[in-house]
Amino acid sequence: MSRLRFTSLRLRLVVVFALVALTAAVSASGIAYWLNREAVLTRTQDAVLRDFQQEMQNRAGALPVHPTQDQLQHTAGQMAGSSQRFSVLLVGQDASGRTVYGNSGGLSGFALEDVPGSLRAAVNKRQPLSAANKSPYHLYWQRVTEHGTPYLVAGTRLVGGGPTGYMLKSLEPEAKDLNSLAWSLGIATGLALIGAALLAQAAATTVLKPVHRLGVAARRLGEGRLDTRLRVSGTDELADLSRTFNNAAEALEKRVADMAARDDASRRFVADMSHELRTPLTAITAVTEVLEEELDSESGGIDPMIEPAVRLVVSETRRLNDLVENLMEVTRFDAGTARLVLDDVDLADQITACIDARAWLDAVELDAERGLHARLDPRRLDVILANLIGNALKHGGSPVRVSVREADDEIVIEVRDHGPGIPEDVLPHVFDRFYKASASRPRSEGSGLGLSIALNNAHIHGGGITAANSPGGGAVFTLRLPRDASALTEQDEGGGRDTDGDGTGGTGEGDDTKGGAR
Repeated sequence: MSRLRFTSLRLRLVVVFALVALTAAVSASGIAYWLNREAVLTRTQDAVLRDFQQEMQNRAGALPVHPTQDQLQHTAGQMAGSSQRFSVLLVGQDASGRTVYGNSGGLSGFALEDVPGSLRAAVNKRQPLSAANKSPYHLYWQRVTEHGTPYLVAGTRLVGGGPTGYMLKSLEPEAKDLNSLAWSLGIATGLALIGAALLAQAAATTVLKPVHRLGVAARRLGEGRLDTRLRVSGTDELADLSRTFNNAAEALEKRVADMAARDDASRRFVADMSHELRTPLTAITAVTEVLEEELDSESGGIDPMIEPAVRLVVSETRRLNDLVENLMEVTRFDAGTARLVLDDVDLADQITACIDARAWLDAVELDAERGLHARLDPRRLDVILANLIGNALKHGGSPVRVSVREADDEIVIEVRDHGPGIPEDVLPHVFDRFYKASASRPRSEGSGLGLSIALNNAHIHGGGITAANSPGGGAVFTLRLPRDASALTEQDEGGGRDTDGDGTGGTGEGDDTKGGAR
């Protein structure tokens, strides 16, 4: 039944074939019936009228001008005995001027009342003589139906005086023949309709089978099975369509393979570059730490003239180190090698530790009940919280409020600030990598990857992060995490987690994706 649903091409083909066949069959049958009907009726009618006219001339014409009723009755009987077997009514006037009738069927036979009045008036009307009209009276006829039986009624009047004759002929045999013809044509129409439906079904199967195979192949291609190909047979349009599909699938497979190779090469390049940068950065970081200690020492070991340059080197070195660490974390997510190290976490203690480690206690308000536990990766949760709270402090302003609540099997953490909020056109892009809301601020203290890393860390837990503006002002970032991420770890053992334990993920100092929007 699903193959014959109303919107299916198969059903439409069958309906169209059936309608065409029905129209053709009905038209042919109608024309054939009409032609045969006219031929049968005209042939019968002409034979009857010709015989009646001949009988009127030979037998009625032999009667005296004023015949008696017996004469009319006898002559009517003789006329009815002709080869056509019709009923006859003769009407005349006897010598005394009285109207007399002669009926071939006796008292219960054909009567003058059975003749339509219009026909009687036409028969008795005298026509003016002219070059085109040589006789004042003519033969007139009419078809009538009485009690479902068709009849032919005709009448004429003798020229030069004499009786008026009327004839009644039953057309029931001809009507039965025409009904049999109509039934035959109807049966032929029905058979033609059934044949057309079967032919349409066969044609639809022939046409739609390749289309169905094409649809199945397209679905498989959409599912990522790029090696899908169609078997091509024949030289018709459907074969050309199959060849076109195969060419398109082959080109798509090659294009995807090239893009995957370039993507893998890009990821390897970023990973290799990050690893190569870590060694010199380690040495540079050690030097900058020494320089920073000299800057903070009371002995004043740094020349005041170069102190700003030294502070800039220290700041940019720290920023470069954070960027490299973030790039390494991003490559783990892209390669699908980031892994979770789960532990039972007290959320209030975890958030407090995150805030305390970064000296944000005076600028952050925490609304979380003690004893609310979840099975998560503590390090990755710390990365998420550090990025969200750090961005709120940097771009929204204190106080920042962090609230924790339960929702079914989820933990919901909201980070709300009191800043101007995020422009509506920027909201869809706040988690994009290196996104800058303003071209005039291409640089910032963050790496531009913090929020993206936070979102990926939420995803591998089976959760997510959304950004919005609070009706009362300020931005609200909502983190949703499952109460137990171990179920996700068992189901998706091969993807989305860290292969080594040294990925730092993010610095917790905020990131420029959000900063450029404020």
